[in-house]
Amino acid sequence: MALAGRPNVGKSSLMNALIGQRLAMVSPKAQATRLPVTGLRSEGTTQFIFHDLPGLLDPEYLLQERMRELALEGLRRADLILHLHPAPDAPAPTFHEEAGLDTPPRAPVIVVYTKADLVEGAAPGSSDSEGISVSTMTGEGLPALLTAMEKHLPRRPFEYDPEDIGTQPLRFFVVEYLREAAFDLLGQEVPYSFTAEVDEFRESTDPVYIRATLFVERNSQKGILIGEHGHTIKELGRRARARLEDLIGSRVYLETWVKVLPKWRRNPAQLSRFGFHDDPKEHA
Repeated sequence: MALAGRPNVGKSSLMNALIGQRLAMVSPKAQATRLPVTGLRSEGTTQFIFHDLPGLLDPEYLLQERMRELALEGLRRADLILHLHPAPDAPAPTFHEEAGLDTPPRAPVIVVYTKADLVEGAAPGSSDSEGISVSTMTGEGLPALLTAMEKHLPRRPFEYDPEDIGTQPLRFFVVEYLREAAFDLLGQEVPYSFTAEVDEFRESTDPVYIRATLFVERNSQKGILIGEHGHTIKELGRRARARLEDLIGSRVYLETWVKVLPKWRRNPAQLSRFGFHDDPKEHA
């Protein structure tokens, strides 16, 4: 099922709450999710497969166009769509209007009002024809949402091992957690010009050895990323390493290098290199 909505409506926070682990990166800054993240929750005879999609934004450059197409492809493939909308901004418009679609999607849609704890007098967990209110801060509303979702699930064997919580390789989360640290530590501009690539990953060693290259678009951004006496890049690596150690349950040695890759967000070849292909159907 697809978790969809405009940027910064709480999609990643909701998926993390539903699977019971902080898998997807979370940031108060908008457009943090670039590539879809899949989370799993298995209980009894039911397996929930959540796809945390990029926000349905109005693209301003090529990377954002690729992000939107990835989100639309996720909607086309979904058996169920959770339309996330902040409770303080209720009521939600119809999903196809908010998503900028010409027609309603094929899959059924459940409206989920997030951040219900911010609304005075709201009743998280209430469910009616208008939607379900939830709070990832308190956990209220999540059982009601799971019950509503289960009614729409197709009846078929589990697609994944019931012990798994995600489907992406560990290399994917190295990049995600480096990006999350960049969103936490850096100002408004630099995180959006930042990406990373794993050059080496030795899982058989103790500690696990990871070498990654960090990319920005300009030399001035490189200086900001490194920081005075290397303080910023050291803190970025420390935060990403802690997240990785929590995920894999092993010690991690993370080595990073910084390079300038001019205008990579607008370069089709570089975008494909980082997983943003011009036809997401071929790589779904």
